[in-house]
Amino acid sequence: MARTLKIRDLTLRDGQQSSFATRMNQEQIDRCLPFYKDANFYAMEVWGGAVPDSVMRYLNENPWTRLETIHKAVGDVSKLTALSRGRNLFGYAPYTDEIIDGFCRNAIRSGLGIMRIFDALNDVDNVKSTIKYVKQYGGIADCAVCYTVDPKYPEPSFFQRLLGKKKPQPVFTDAYFLDKARQMAALGADMITIKDMSGLIPPRRVATLVRLLKQHLSIPVDFHTHCTPGYGLASVLAAIVAGVDVVDANCWYFAGGTGAPAIELIHVFCKKLGIDTGVNMEAVAKINVQLREIRKELNRSVFNTDKPEPKPFDPLADKLPAEIDALFDAAIKAAQADDEQATIDLCRKIEAYFGFPAPNELVQKAEIPGGMYSNMVAQLQQLKAEEILPRAMELIPTVRMDAGLPPLVTPTSQIVGAQAVNCALDEKAGRPMYTNKSSQFVGLVKGEYGHTPVKIDPEFRFRICGVREETPYDTSKNQRQPNPVLPEAGGVKLAETEKEELLLELFPMVAKNYLTALKKKAYEAQKPAEAPAQAPAAAVKPRAQITGNTVNAPLPGRVLEVLVKVGDEVKSGQEVLVLEAMKMENSITTDYAGRVKQILVEAGETVPTNAVLIELE
Repeated sequence: MARTLKIRDLTLRDGQQSSFATRMNQEQIDRCLPFYKDANFYAMEVWGGAVPDSVMRYLNENPWTRLETIHKAVGDVSKLTALSRGRNLFGYAPYTDEIIDGFCRNAIRSGLGIMRIFDALNDVDNVKSTIKYVKQYGGIADCAVCYTVDPKYPEPSFFQRLLGKKKPQPVFTDAYFLDKARQMAALGADMITIKDMSGLIPPRRVATLVRLLKQHLSIPVDFHTHCTPGYGLASVLAAIVAGVDVVDANCWYFAGGTGAPAIELIHVFCKKLGIDTGVNMEAVAKINVQLREIRKELNRSVFNTDKPEPKPFDPLADKLPAEIDALFDAAIKAAQADDEQATIDLCRKIEAYFGFPAPNELVQKAEIPGGMYSNMVAQLQQLKAEEILPRAMELIPTVRMDAGLPPLVTPTSQIVGAQAVNCALDEKAGRPMYTNKSSQFVGLVKGEYGHTPVKIDPEFRFRICGVREETPYDTSKNQRQPNPVLPEAGGVKLAETEKEELLLELFPMVAKNYLTALKKKAYEAQKPAEAPAQAPAAAVKPRAQITGNTVNAPLPGRVLEVLVKVGDEVKSGQEVLVLEAMKMENSITTDYAGRVKQILVEAGETVPTNAVLIELE
């Protein structure tokens, strides 16, 4: 009897998030769904991650509608999967059990079959609640262990060695990952995923981990990776040879590069290995016809360009040239012989033939997620300070070690990357490192995100947070988001259903804007047609001449909250405003004492670097 391998298709969530900034709209999704129903994937990842935020923020669409529409079209042919950040769900802060319960219950009732649950710190305590509620409501709990690597520490100097200084011992060993998987299995995990969000795991390491987990666990093992540094396809092949139960893949036109390997290439390998995936590749070819056009639409609308696409390939209809077919055979033999470099080289030749992007050598050498790197580049471009990128990259191991060596995955990758940029900017301005720090970095060091892999120096914690002891986030102090009545929408509440209330809890500003517009549009549609009234001239905010000291924006961002009002007396160093930049909340303080004369911005407003926010007198 042929061995079977299950395939989880990532195209409609991680695939489009990795390559197209999560901009697939419902109409584009709908074009693919009739063929997905016939494709017979084991699972389809369609929700969670950045999807709930992005569909409201950029597409003015309802995240719940996205999930329900896909389930209605596909039914139970494939299990629908969402990615959850454990206690952080799909947001960036810890949430109460009440919120986790509500999201799990409503998601499963809306058609979700599998919740993939991970924690950015690999803190198993942070996944307990989600496992409990997913299983309680009939879902499958897929618990992910986040793969990461130890930083490349500089070699101690001769004098440091004389003084007894040694390089830190490795933390992320095989025993570490096995221990995390065992703990999750003991909590009731139905399957374990090796989650290589950065594409950093080479073939030999993943083969070792797959065999180790299969030896010690009685539940299925999934492997998830990306192709950014150039290991993706080779490592998936090594995992298959090692006996993995499930692998994650993308359809052809959303595969490779920053995404996962292509199902079509995995299909060729499996056919040669005598492994049955159960996937209907004829239906996959029809999905690709749609995806090719959607790819062009997204490239033009999101990136204003036409990025090169891979050569068309249908493994059922297209015969491989003999020399390329031979590469597949040679790669299989290399993987079976545990010849890591040959496996990598051969798989890269295969991807190069089909026109997939070349490995990102900078990401490979830096050993950080591609998304983290692009976030840092974007942040520095906004600041017009691209020249400090090399120094920011150099500071990542230092910042990461100071913060307890967190794995680099959302949200810790953004937190560490943004802080490395802040520290490089501090150095450039002649300020001590950590003069500017995001509230998320403070929370990470304080202990609000959970237990870090390495204990944080109490003196560093005191310097950053004002406390020496690890201080967990106290969810009992959590306050529900305001849910006001909207006079402009006929007096309905901002969030009228539990699902809308849940969106408001996780994405306060984004959901508020989305729901307000939705309710106003519905109200206007009910009103009888009237002659269009001339719109009143926009009111100009009165502004006095600035003569006093000012609080300026240190970086571009969106005003989340103004913490003072006109007439307030403030002290030097007092927090006066919260600015969101690169999804991090930055506390803006005043360098001056005085009385607030005027506030020149309001919540929701986007400001450039050095914009005057508040004037003091």
